[in-house]
Amino acid sequence: MIGLIQILGGLALFLFGIRMLSGGMEKIAGEQIQKWLDRMTSNRIKSAAFGTIATAMLQSSGLLMVMMIGLINANLMTVAKAIGVMLGQEIGTTLTAQIVAFDIGYYRLLLVIVGLIFIEFFEERGWKKYGEILFGLGIIFIGMSYMSKSLDELIKIGWISNGLVTMGQTPMVAVVAGLIMTAITQSSTAVTSLVVAMGMSMGPTGNPIITLSGAVGLILGANIGSCITGLIASIRLSAAAKQASFAQIFINVLGVALFLPFISQYAGLVELTSSQLPRQIANAHTIFNLVVSLALFPFVKQIAWVAERLAPVKPSKTKPRLTAYIDEMQIKVPAVALTEAARELTRLGEASAEMLEQSCQALVGKNTELAKHVMEREDKFIDPVFKLTVDFVNKLLLQDDLTNEQKKRCFQLKNLLMDIERVGDMAEDISQYTMNRIQNNLHFSDDALVDLNRLWPNVVNTYRTALKAFETSDKKMAEVACRLESEFDLMYWEARQHHIDRLNEGICTSEAHVVFTEVLRILERVSDHADNLGVSVMRA
Repeated sequence: MIGLIQILGGLALFLFGIRMLSGGMEKIAGEQIQKWLDRMTSNRIKSAAFGTIATAMLQSSGLLMVMMIGLINANLMTVAKAIGVMLGQEIGTTLTAQIVAFDIGYYRLLLVIVGLIFIEFFEERGWKKYGEILFGLGIIFIGMSYMSKSLDELIKIGWISNGLVTMGQTPMVAVVAGLIMTAITQSSTAVTSLVVAMGMSMGPTGNPIITLSGAVGLILGANIGSCITGLIASIRLSAAAKQASFAQIFINVLGVALFLPFISQYAGLVELTSSQLPRQIANAHTIFNLVVSLALFPFVKQIAWVAERLAPVKPSKTKPRLTAYIDEMQIKVPAVALTEAARELTRLGEASAEMLEQSCQALVGKNTELAKHVMEREDKFIDPVFKLTVDFVNKLLLQDDLTNEQKKRCFQLKNLLMDIERVGDMAEDISQYTMNRIQNNLHFSDDALVDLNRLWPNVVNTYRTALKAFETSDKKMAEVACRLESEFDLMYWEARQHHIDRLNEGICTSEAHVVFTEVLRILERVSDHADNLGVSVMRA
């Protein structure tokens, strides 16, 4: 019983260490991974390279798989590209097994000590993420040590000893056991590392408690079990997301099927790579994933075809998405989630800029249909997308592993979303004044129309310049937007004075006066919101 508690405790420490390590690596490399994601998934070779590097850096194939499903669900990645990433991901997962196969002795405690110092005392210098990596590595090795020592005791229990012997003699039993263990722990990395720990443990006879053949069987089963995370994540998502999950299952099951009949021969070859069983187990894991990925790499299109047949898209049941970039699955990788939220904000901003332009055109040209289109777009697009995006950012803020920079970015996005939503509201207000002008046959003088036609293109240009500055993080362009806003203020006061002069001369009626001055005020407020965008970019 004590041995079981020790092994579960060691496994818990190991999983906690992996989480700490993954969190630290994500904070360091998350933004870079997002940049690579944009550039390196244009073809199969780049996709595979990205999958290998990203998984090695994040130390979590499950996290990457969930992130990809989120991108697929948001229509930002095709299934074929995702399959290329998966094949690279299979290679990247082998790094952990290679690391834990080392016996670093009491240096593991030094890693924990230094990591804790960085976390507790150097957060202001931005060293906390490095501390999380060191602390996580130390905890991983401590967990491995506990698992290895507890296995020495567990092997004395008859049914466990007999089970390990059976796995060595009948690899299929080991495959099933590895699959079940991975499905329970939701971590193929943990199961593979546990198998490495078995290789470090000695039985009463002085021999390792597991044979290499049995260890290989467990690893093969763990590879299939690793698909469970992606499958669960895709259950309620789009057909394309299910296709990605089925593709991963197909890749891993086919790989295991190819190796299963030759486990004994394969184990014999792997024995030549090292004299130590833990390293042999790690090498078996690496070679298997490398060979399977290389073998299946030319057949990405065929795998995608099979996945499409297993989870066909049914257009009649597919609901149109209001958002184009964000998906809740992305929240598990904050750097990616923030980038996609910024893209959604830019998309919303462009829609509001288009509405602003159309509403002004409708007002000047007395275009009823255009005014109605703007009001409909405000209700059916701007408001719901604004709410969905704000909710997405709020959920991201609830994550406890955000850096201070990421938290600041979240609050910046929320504030700017409010600005953009207000611009959408103002475009709707102008459209309502358009309907008022048309229904009451309100006349604007030629001079009034000249002023309007000088003002509204200027404010639309200012707003779009500020949006572009945000999209590109261009501080010089943000300065231009702020300067344009100052110039607009002068134009606004000139237009107001011209209007007062016309009012005094009796050229403008009181009814038209209300509409005209309100529209001028709205345009001035839009200009202020553009200034908010520009200032936010300059302060970032």
